[in-house]
Amino acid sequence: MKRRTLLALGGTAAAAVGAAILLTPDRAAPPPPSASDLAFPNLAPRLANAATIEVKRHDGTLLVRRAGEAWVLPAKADYPVRPERVRELLVGLTELRLTEPRTANPEMLDRLGLEDPTRPAATSSLLRVLDAQGAAIAELVVGRRRVRVQGNVPESVYVRRPSENQAWLAEGRLPLDADPNLWIDRDLANIPRDRVRGVNIHRQNEPPLILRRGADTDAPLAVVEPTETPALDEISLDEVARGFEFLTFLDVRKATEIPGERLGEGRFELTDNLRITVTAHKDGETLWATLAAEGDEEADRLNARWRGWAYQLGQWKEKAFVPRLEDLRKQEASAPAPAAPGADAPATVTPTETPDPPAAAAPQ
Repeated sequence: MKRRTLLALGGTAAAAVGAAILLTPDRAAPPPPSASDLAFPNLAPRLANAATIEVKRHDGTLLVRRAGEAWVLPAKADYPVRPERVRELLVGLTELRLTEPRTANPEMLDRLGLEDPTRPAATSSLLRVLDAQGAAIAELVVGRRRVRVQGNVPESVYVRRPSENQAWLAEGRLPLDADPNLWIDRDLANIPRDRVRGVNIHRQNEPPLILRRGADTDAPLAVVEPTETPALDEISLDEVARGFEFLTFLDVRKATEIPGERLGEGRFELTDNLRITVTAHKDGETLWATLAAEGDEEADRLNARWRGWAYQLGQWKEKAFVPRLEDLRKQEASAPAPAAPGADAPATVTPTETPDPPAAAAPQ
């Protein structure tokens, strides 16, 4: 075959290969997020030894500790935390993936919220998971979350290792909260008002106060002792019946450490063989109470949550759980205050007089 023919065939083959390369879809795209490196490879089995979760910020440190099979908050008298919060955080650590390297300049880290967490006014957080001996199982400086407007896009957050300046954009969810109230379930009960059939109130230095509901299910609570009462406020009586509706607490302590002076107790009788005793204490302007239930399985479930704890409740709950008769009195509308002696009397407005029109001249 002649040289010219070989060159022509070679050129045609090269052109065909080039066209194939141009027309073939690019398969060298970046790897999907699932192929990115895990921030903590093989972390799951090591988390079986986790004993403490520590979230350190410039203004304080949150500790969550394991106590047997549960996790508790030392800052809240070792009150149990919500198990799903711990589970979500630890699972988030095992699934966190480093997707994109970002700056390694320490002077730029604050733009990603990854500055030194101990620096005043820093926005970063240092997350550490420790074993029983205090050794770190996993630790990470967590910065700002990246907001993405597309649907079905995984959450992402900026992170770095405490010993490194290299910042990363990581894919995954890390529900990191330094507020202890966000780790605990503050709901105590939600019992509808119509289940309360009667209340016996024994308050310190006050005569007994007994309220009962009539035979009709919709009948309001009424005071039956004392037998003679002033006019009572229906809304205040209804607040007693609503005492356990959406009941939450503000703070918690061990029941043996309840502060303040004892106010008394309210014994509530409810439907379905349930009885609840609220023992109230007053510490300055704050109201503390212990709760105890009697009855069947419902009482057992409530006691499993309440037993051993004293709860700080909203101040307004004092008039719902241990009211005095005076607290239920109907407030009369106040009369207008009399004018002060010597005060000027309001000016009297008199109609303006219009002069009579001049008399018409008599015709000549």
